[in-house]
Amino acid sequence: MKTFMAKAEAVERKWYVVDADGMTLGRLASQVAAVLRGKNKPIFTPNCDTGDHVIVINASKVVLTGKKLDQKIYYHHSGYPGGLKETPYRKLLAEKPEFAVKHAIVGMLPKGPLGRQMARKLRVYAGSEHDHSAQKPEVLELK
Repeated sequence: MKTFMAKAEAVERKWYVVDADGMTLGRLASQVAAVLRGKNKPIFTPNCDTGDHVIVINASKVVLTGKKLDQKIYYHHSGYPGGLKETPYRKLLAEKPEFAVKHAIVGMLPKGPLGRQMARKLRVYAGSEHDHSAQKPEVLELK
């Protein structure tokens, strides 16, 4: 019996919508990353993009447990000496909730060209409205 290896052009992709209202950021990110990668399918192949499209709505209503809102810090560097910037997650979730959720999900995908291809199938919206009703997305219930 030969081992099945999926081909990227033969994969059927579905559209899913996930409601992030009241969900923990890390649990949401790990489960959405698995769907983007295709690990929920029996045809999963590590070196091929077998994942589906995911729309995350209500990103502004995601929660962090414990004291993470004040203690967890997002760092980025401007590229200049002394250019390290830091933002606490309380401010980041208030100003750019889409970025905070997308950053958590993309960080759980593979690095390199394959991971960037998977990340392009992710759409994150702060509110409950999205622009992809023509794709007829199915509601994905996460635990």
